Amino acid sequence: MAVKKTLMGAIPYSEDGKVTRWNISMKYEDGTEGQADYYASEFEVMADAEELGPVGSDGKPTTTTNFTPKAEGEWTKKELEDLCPTAQWDDVFSSQYDSVITNPPKSPEPNNSFVLPS
Repeated sequence: MAVKKTLMGAIPYSEDGKVTRWNISMKYEDGTEGQADYYASEFEVMADAEELGPVGSDGKPTTTTNFTPKAEGEWTKKELEDLCPTAQWDDVFSSQYDSVITNPPKSPEPNNSFVLPS
């Protein structure tokens, strides 16, 4: 089964009527719910329109533009999904699924009939 990704929520933070930050959550699911192969995990990101980076040679911090602020109603679901670091989340979810479902840790089994050496 393919991994299912569902946008669960998006909370806008606005200044002067335009969104300058989003808090976005997405749910990942794989397998069949209720079955042994099912696993789900939720991820969350806080995406700012602009982020300040390290100080450059000019003595000013570098700026990364992630999106152009606009009114809440102008955003599409696709645009919100595109703000999510899904490549990173894909890797994390794959690793989680592998460690929980595909290759879970083994539990040691006791040998209650062990006889102490003399």
